Amino acid sequence: MTATLDYDGDIAILNLGDDENRFSPEFLDTVDAHLDTVLAKGAQGLVTTADSKFYSNGLDLDWLGAHSDQGDWYVGRVQGLFARVLTFPLPTAAAVVGHAFGAGAMLAIAHDFRVMRDDRGFFCFPEVDIRIPFTPGMAALIQAKLTPQAAVASMTTGRRFGGVDAQAYGIVDATTGEGAVTSAATNLLRPLAGKDSGTLGAIKQGMFGTAVQALQSN
Repeated sequence: MTATLDYDGDIAILNLGDDENRFSPEFLDTVDAHLDTVLAKGAQGLVTTADSKFYSNGLDLDWLGAHSDQGDWYVGRVQGLFARVLTFPLPTAAAVVGHAFGAGAMLAIAHDFRVMRDDRGFFCFPEVDIRIPFTPGMAALIQAKLTPQAAVASMTTGRRFGGVDAQAYGIVDATTGEGAVTSAATNLLRPLAGKDSGTLGAIKQGMFGTAVQALQSN
C-alpha cells in the first residue's frame, strides 16, 4: 500500500503505508502530492500514521544502492520533505504506531508533536552503529527539536527508545496503548484548529530557519 490521505473532521490523516514505509522516490512524490492536497482543501491539522509495525524505516537503501549516482539528489529530496514538514503551516503530529528508525525517526521529529505506543516499538537514530554520519541538515533538524541531553543520548549511542523512555527524554510528547495512537495524536491537534496558516508558517520559518537552511543546502 502506498501512502494514502483521509480526514477525521478537519484533521488530515496521512497514512504512510502498511510495510516498512521507506522513502522511495515514488513514496516521496506521493507524500508531497498529499501535502499539497491537505493545504488546498483547507485542513486544520495534519497527522501522519501507518498501518504497520513500522511508522517508517527511513531511507530506501535498496533504491539507493541501485542508483548510487543519484545519491546527492535523493538525500536532497528526503531533506526537502523534512524541511517542508518542519515548517508546514498547520499544526502537525506524528502518530508513531511502530518502529521509527533513522530518517523515519527524523520525519517524526520534524512534526510539532509526537505520540508513541507505550508498549511496543522503538524510536532510534542508528547512524553511529551503521557508520553513516548525520548530514549537517539532519543533525540540525534533530538538534532544533531535542534538548542537548536528548540529542546526545539519541544521536551518539544508537539507543533504541521505547515509548515511555522516549517521553522521559522529551523525544515524544505522549504515549498511549495499541490502537489509540492515531486518535491521541489527532486529539492533540483539535484544540489548535483555526490558527492562521500564514502566521503559523512564518513562526515556524523563524523558529527553524537555521535547520531549514541546512536541510536545503545538501
